[in-house]
Amino acid sequence: MDDVIQNMFAERIGGRKFGKEDKIYKFEKIKRAKAAALKANPGAELIDLGVGEPDDMAPPGVVDVMQKECAKWENRGYADNGIMEFKEAAAGYMESVYGVKGLNPDKEIIHGIGSKPALAMLPSAFINSGDITLMTVPGYPVMGTHTKWYGGEVVNLPLKEENNFLPDIDSLDSSILRRAKLLYINYPNNPTGGAATREFFEKVVRFAAENNIIVVHDAAYAALNFEGKPLSFLSIPGAKEVGIEIHSLSKAFNMTGWRIAFVAGNEKVVNAYGFVKDNYDSGQFRAIQKAGAYALENASLTTEISRKYERRLKALVETLNSAGFQAKMPKGSFYLYVKIPKGTKSGTIFNSAEDFSEFLIKEKLISSVPWDDVGSYVRFSATFVAKDLSDETRILNEIKKRLSDTTFDF
Repeated sequence: MDDVIQNMFAERIGGRKFGKEDKIYKFEKIKRAKAAALKANPGAELIDLGVGEPDDMAPPGVVDVMQKECAKWENRGYADNGIMEFKEAAAGYMESVYGVKGLNPDKEIIHGIGSKPALAMLPSAFINSGDITLMTVPGYPVMGTHTKWYGGEVVNLPLKEENNFLPDIDSLDSSILRRAKLLYINYPNNPTGGAATREFFEKVVRFAAENNIIVVHDAAYAALNFEGKPLSFLSIPGAKEVGIEIHSLSKAFNMTGWRIAFVAGNEKVVNAYGFVKDNYDSGQFRAIQKAGAYALENASLTTEISRKYERRLKALVETLNSAGFQAKMPKGSFYLYVKIPKGTKSGTIFNSAEDFSEFLIKEKLISSVPWDDVGSYVRFSATFVAKDLSDETRILNEIKKRLSDTTFDF
């Protein structure tokens, strides 16, 4: 029977080769390298700068609301495509934080069980065999994965440092544009930390309108902004005519495991997402939506969270640059994206970001995430676990100490 089942796996997940491929993905390599480093250094502290989720719990007020709402009889049932209380809070949040006025909570906003499922569902609403999704790389691959599962094609738009990590949409050939249906962008960007400008978003709106392409802006890090007012794609005139924006409460409110987000924007696109969603899930627990509504109505909660990441990132920039790197402070997110050295003066050579990342784990007990998609870079995250401000300072000093005893060759 095992052989029969092996022959029945869908080609989209590998077909007969599913579960038997020897290829080890980078996150599994990181996991193994961390385990090996700890085994070789029993009792040592591994500093994890690779984790991409907040290290703190949700704010006490959010937790209090959750506790109270969990005990209410009326919250026990299916939420389907969401409760109006959360939708209205999302509309108010978009206006108060981003200046996006007039979103209809009934028709232009639907919650998601996190932004990842929303990104996964959208291709099923729009992609037929042969259609194209335009994806920025490096980046979050979920929408591209599901595009391929529906017989579509992914065309990658490289994010280069010399272009401030913005995609060159003008470089796309007309043969691609004729088949393109979706454009995925993500700012502030994971992993580069790059930030969109108003001018770039205006260009994207024109591009989408001229080429009949739907824009999907993943705004998971939008509220973690270090310069001026946070920028929303939907704040650009005409943006709602060509696309949607996905907001997650994971990063802005330390609600990663709560799985709550919302899709906002073009009514037809939101409706299509809602139709697909209704055939996948029965909605997030009402108590979580109500806690999420409280968070959105108290957007100032993000201020302290953002300040913490800004403080840590500035310290990491100083530390890395003192070791010879050319780290630059991002305008948002909680990531530093840094070009790797060629090697060390002692003779170690790094042929890829994966090589350098494994070196950091094994030799420095510092974990990072490698990216070799467009050049060789590593991503450091400011979400390392620290008990308090004193412990944060201790960890940052320890990072500096560990890097200082090696001379890197750039």
